[in-house]
Amino acid sequence: MSRERKISSLELRRNTGERGSRMWIALNGIVYDVTDCPKWRTGLHEFLHFPGQDLTDEIIDAPHKEEVLMHDCVKLIGVLEE
Repeated sequence: MSRERKISSLELRRNTGERGSRMWIALNGIVYDVTDCPKWRTGLHEFLHFPGQDLTDEIIDAPHKEEVLMHDCVKLIGVLEE
């Protein structure tokens, strides 16, 4: 995928892993697919974060920063529309 693809907030919210959908998150305006990541397998990351959301405000309190999105299991989907 590419940064050229525009993702609406509605499309982001629909990708929660339910009913066979993928699990997407947004961070700093970029949308990522975390479906294949072990820490997201249960549909809840560290008992704190749900897929289908913009987690930009929550990364501040995380024990990691954006580099966690460089893992092979994370796929870039596109850019979140404003």
